[in-house]
Amino acid sequence: MASISPPLLPFFLFFFSSVNSATFTILNQCGYPIWPGVLSGAGTSQLSTTGFVLQPGQSNALTMPPSWSGRIWGRTYCSQDNAGRFSCATADCGSGTVECNGSGAAPPATLAEFTLNGAGGLDFYDVSLVDGYNVPMLITPQASSDGGNCTTIGCAANLNTECPMELRVAVDGQSVACKSACGAFGEPQYCCNGEYGSPSTCRPTSYSEFFKSACPQAYSYAYDDGTSTFTCAAANYLITFCPSLSTSVKSSNGQYPRAVDVSKAEYSGRPLASVAVIFTVTAALSRRFLRLL
Repeated sequence: MASISPPLLPFFLFFFSSVNSATFTILNQCGYPIWPGVLSGAGTSQLSTTGFVLQPGQSNALTMPPSWSGRIWGRTYCSQDNAGRFSCATADCGSGTVECNGSGAAPPATLAEFTLNGAGGLDFYDVSLVDGYNVPMLITPQASSDGGNCTTIGCAANLNTECPMELRVAVDGQSVACKSACGAFGEPQYCCNGEYGSPSTCRPTSYSEFFKSACPQAYSYAYDDGTSTFTCAAANYLITFCPSLSTSVKSSNGQYPRAVDVSKAEYSGRPLASVAVIFTVTAALSRRFLRLL
């Protein structure tokens, strides 16, 4: 039997430890039911569970396969009609059932996005408001190692009450979601397409700044990579809907944690040397890929 030489042993130990499955615990702290939806990315098998209900205070733990990528979101104001068809007023996946079965969220929707075991064995994760907002959400890594800048991120604010009138989605006169400017107006400067289809031409707008000022760590528009993508190694994750207002995403010095700046290929303030290009390309491609779902 072939043996592994001592110099290679740390590499193999790192490789196998970096592809373990992860546990995602999804917790509903809202005062109303949430129907989480789960969508796996292209090339990643759909999970056995792609949708379920969480009553207030309930949680559900999902085992995610190694190298999984995809999205998790919360549907609200859901019901079943007389014909048995299930639908939701916000973030509906259009499947007609509680299970989403490979369908994504209809905007507006707050999205938790993940790419597990990416470049350098790190997980990339973010909370995106690019498709609008419907419910407060935080991602809390429960790290088993010191890799990455594992930190709680997300959007804990209730933006439905502050949403500009032209972006509001209302049910019975109550604001239940907040559209993105792209979703509301469909114009290239808001959707980052056409002549605005690059980071240099698609810039923040007053609408994206509304989302960014309330939730500094969340994606506010398509090319908001530099302040909104975070990494962690060998972690499980807690995804909380309607997190407590006492939950802080600031560090002990009162500052918001730094994201992975994929535009400058930095990580935690230090150059990434030979893996800088890998991080940049992986994070950017992950974001481009997830926006196509």
